[in-house]
Amino acid sequence: MAILFVSCQDDEQKELNTEPVTSNVQDSLEVLQGDYVYVADAAVLRGENFVYGVKQDSVAMLLSEKVSDLKSDDFEMIPVRVRAKIMANPRLEGWDEIIEIKEILEISGASISDSIE
Repeated sequence: MAILFVSCQDDEQKELNTEPVTSNVQDSLEVLQGDYVYVADAAVLRGENFVYGVKQDSVAMLLSEKVSDLKSDDFEMIPVRVRAKIMANPRLEGWDEIIEIKEILEISGASISDSIE
């Protein structure tokens, strides 16, 4: 007499990942150096190989106030270095891309402490 036992078993085992999955998100901010001008209700940052419109917010207004003390006329461009996010211009007018200034790093003719206070 022969007895045969057959069973089904799920041989596939799922591993538990005990370490959290992390990913490095690269900072999307760029350091840009160029000439800044603010006139009426528009600002522009012009570099060696770029021209960007500047999103008008509190940081851009602070930069505009700081460079106004250094300008000899309304249309003079002042060299600056900023950390900014480059993004598509949501408006149909002006430049294809604009920047949102996140940090003022340097204003030509002003010390760093003067430029961020």
